[in-house]
Amino acid sequence: MKNILILGGTGKTGRRIVRRLLDAGRPVRTASRTAGDIPFDLGDPTTWAPALDGVTAAYVMEPDLRASVDHHARIPRFVAEAVAAGVRRLVLLSAYGVGEADDSHPLKPAEQAVRGSGVDWTILRPDWFAQNFSESFWRAGVLAGALSLPTGDGRTPFVDAEDIAEVAASALTEDRHSGQIYQLTGPRAISFGAAADLIGKAAGRTIRHVDVDPDVFVERQVANGVPADVARRLTGLLVEIRDGRGSAVSDGVERALGRPPRPFEDYVAETAAAGHWN
Repeated sequence: MKNILILGGTGKTGRRIVRRLLDAGRPVRTASRTAGDIPFDLGDPTTWAPALDGVTAAYVMEPDLRASVDHHARIPRFVAEAVAAGVRRLVLLSAYGVGEADDSHPLKPAEQAVRGSGVDWTILRPDWFAQNFSESFWRAGVLAGALSLPTGDGRTPFVDAEDIAEVAASALTEDRHSGQIYQLTGPRAISFGAAADLIGKAAGRTIRHVDVDPDVFVERQVANGVPADVARRLTGLLVEIRDGRGSAVSDGVERALGRPPRPFEDYVAETAAAGHWN
């Protein structure tokens, strides 16, 4: 029986969690809209029961942050159904800063539902993923030689998705994480300019950070098909970095794993060696 369910099991964090659990001999079921062991869609409740059959622990994430989506009808309802089906441990992928955000934040209902579920729970609030430079979002800019972002000289402690996955895998299988909220960051905050320099040196190419006006950045995102409200939210988060509000380093990785988080330089070296920026 595959009694650990990973939503988004083929995604950036999900596939890394799955790899760790399988390496440990744990029974895992991956669920996603397009791949994995079983079809699953948070927007289609008819897909939930088959995914939850026999499951006792679940990794939960919300992939759709559009304002037009009823976020009270998704993870909160899924959590209720999961508990009724026998799930006794929930690990939620949230986001950095949700604890200080107002109730309009799309992940607030998810956190509230998990905390009020009546079962063991752990909430992960990661900072910006280091892997955004190599697997999504900013990879095209790296390959083009220019990271055009409205971040100025602001710094942020990029967190390695491998660290997030290790914390999640541990939380899914060990009692000691119950009731914990982990703010997950890297060991130090760096600017996007510094990140571009490190990646450029490792990849053998010239990469620079270009500061962009926030309104222009929103327009570019919308032109590329990003919903306007999502583009504005994303831009607001990047502007927070520019304004110096995104530089705090947290001890979540060390509290959860008993070791420091992976340095950004290690991520860059491994990613360049694997040819992801060729």
